[in-house]
Amino acid sequence: MRSLQLLRVLCGGGRARAAVAGRRGLLSRPGSAASWSKVVSEAEKLVGYPTSFLSLRCLLSDELSNVALQVRKLVGTKHPLLSTAREFVYDNQNNLQMRGLVVLLVSKAAGPSSKVELSSEPDMVSGIYSSQRSLAEITELIHTAFLVHRGIVNIGELKSCDGPMKDMQFGNKMAVLSGDFLLANACTSLAQLQNTKVVELISSAIGDLVQGIYCENSTLEETRFTEDIGISTWTEQIFLSHSALLAKSCRAAMELAKHDAEIQKMAFQYGKHMSMSHKIHLDLQPFIKGNSTDSVTFSLNSAPAVLHQEFLGREAWIKQIREAQGAGSILDYMKLQEAIKAGKGVTSAIDLCRYHGNRALEALECFPPSEARSALENIVYAVTRFS
Repeated sequence: MRSLQLLRVLCGGGRARAAVAGRRGLLSRPGSAASWSKVVSEAEKLVGYPTSFLSLRCLLSDELSNVALQVRKLVGTKHPLLSTAREFVYDNQNNLQMRGLVVLLVSKAAGPSSKVELSSEPDMVSGIYSSQRSLAEITELIHTAFLVHRGIVNIGELKSCDGPMKDMQFGNKMAVLSGDFLLANACTSLAQLQNTKVVELISSAIGDLVQGIYCENSTLEETRFTEDIGISTWTEQIFLSHSALLAKSCRAAMELAKHDAEIQKMAFQYGKHMSMSHKIHLDLQPFIKGNSTDSVTFSLNSAPAVLHQEFLGREAWIKQIREAQGAGSILDYMKLQEAIKAGKGVTSAIDLCRYHGNRALEALECFPPSEARSALENIVYAVTRFS
């Protein structure tokens, strides 16, 4: 338990999730962040155990115990690896383990195929095969590995207030090594599934993640205002960096249960469109939160900003950004936020979020009615409700 205790020291303790069932509603029905927590809590009961610690076995390994000891050296700095470590235990947005949970729910909703029933596999618990549970853990390990890798900072852009240079350099080394360790564990477990099609699917998802993150870092940097990014380009890149892993994991789960191509396709579509709506939901939060007096920052490449630019026109968008820049090119996010809210970007992003939500619900129609299918529907409702 040593590494988990160390992580708790870094995080200041964990938080128990609510255990109240989420109610099913319409996509246009208002909701709150609490409804997402309730939906996830209830869904976790259906799959047999909480997915909040799907990567727990890896987190409690001796190797990561040593990593956790080293991460303590970063306390007092602003290195991103520290905040990533906190989120392993204290998940403020309740979304870190969402991918593994969806894989398990899709597995349970689809059930076994007739081919599996004929082979009389004995390893099903709560309607989910052990291989599918392993796949859910693999999905979470891959996602966590890339979260850690994203925490590598550009040394050349650091300020003195970020922390001592030697500590920030050390943090980068730890981010590379610990991310590689998690990814290596995921690949080892993937090989143990002994299914070449599943290996091919998940390997291609890793490739998609690399490509998507590379595109974000090379052409979608927040400081590069001259890039003309349309919503179609944004959608393609967000699929690669945020949706491909879940979509292909859902499809792989159907392959492990030997479902036919049509069921695999629908599982893929659910994973794709649900994760797209989830990403847009997160992008919308700075624009729809009730307290407008709070200091706010957001990505200039979030869905509302990209859609705002499309409606406004590129030249007018650049003009608004320049008008929001103060002394030293510091961006006044509050001013820019008000400009975006006054346009069509926010309402269009809400419509796009609901579009992907509806596509996800359509994909579920191939599954028989069940508690697991209802839980998958409730997850969609939770991320497509806006007050």
